[in-house]
Amino acid sequence: MVIRVAGREIRFEFLEHMADVYIAAYGEDLNEAFENAALAMFETMTNTIDVEPKIEENIEVEGEDEQALLYNWLEELLVRFEVENMLYSKFEVLSIERGPDGRFRLKAKAYGESFNPDKHKQKVGIKAVTYHRMEIKKEQNSVVIKFILDI
Repeated sequence: MVIRVAGREIRFEFLEHMADVYIAAYGEDLNEAFENAALAMFETMTNTIDVEPKIEENIEVEGEDEQALLYNWLEELLVRFEVENMLYSKFEVLSIERGPDGRFRLKAKAYGESFNPDKHKQKVGIKAVTYHRMEIKKEQNSVVIKFILDI
């Protein structure tokens, strides 16, 4: 799902917050909302339009519930940026399933390239993903995810 504002499609938006970055990400289902949440996080750091999807990486994370899964998904991507210097601009959540143990599992692909300071404009550094004010709201044909990034 995307929302339309003045004829323009919006996959996420930055909400007002005093000190950190507050994001609302949208999707027709949970998979798409998780994809757009990841895109919003990287848009916070750089102009994702400048990040070419040259490298494909498989990502798998688990969580006790959907909020923990969202946290672990974003945290995994943030760690890959910090440790491996990877920026991403395209995300494909292949599945989000609840296992027999009750834990949620996400399988996804992320596409991007190594950070290049000559090519990728640095915006804001993200210190951490937080649970503060995290929401996952599901309706019949839409999901809205809200979360805060500590900057």
